[in-house]
Amino acid sequence: MRRTNLFIVGAVLVSGIGLATMTHVSATVEEAGHVEAGTIEPIDGTSLNRLTLTDRAAERVGLETAPIAEQQVSGKIQKTIPYSAVIYDADGGTWAYTTSEHLTFVRDEINVERIDGDTAYLSDGPAAGTEVVTVGAAELVGLERYKH
Repeated sequence: MRRTNLFIVGAVLVSGIGLATMTHVSATVEEAGHVEAGTIEPIDGTSLNRLTLTDRAAERVGLETAPIAEQQVSGKIQKTIPYSAVIYDADGGTWAYTTSEHLTFVRDEINVERIDGDTAYLSDGPAAGTEVVTVGAAELVGLERYKH
């Protein structure tokens, strides 16, 4: 399993773009103001990665999560997430970053049935109660895309 260490230089994070001034360096955290962001590990048998942030990186991003909820809608139980947790890929696919361990995230595919205000109603996705990233997801996309 390959593991990549990531570093933020200058710690400039731009929402919607990812890390604006990021480079991979082999410096220590104390050297020249470099801050280690975390690690990326490919998940065997998938095209997904497990992202693990440092406490400092999560703090700089302002990372927040919320649980997937269930609501009764038209006589059926439906999963909901804050719309801020929905990530769109270049092909129009929908994803959300989930977490089940402290500061460790995986991009999970979701199917959005509809959006009403700040709520996305899912026809498919992770189980109710699963924590999804509501603030900082764009930065996680930037980290994941920087994996090489």
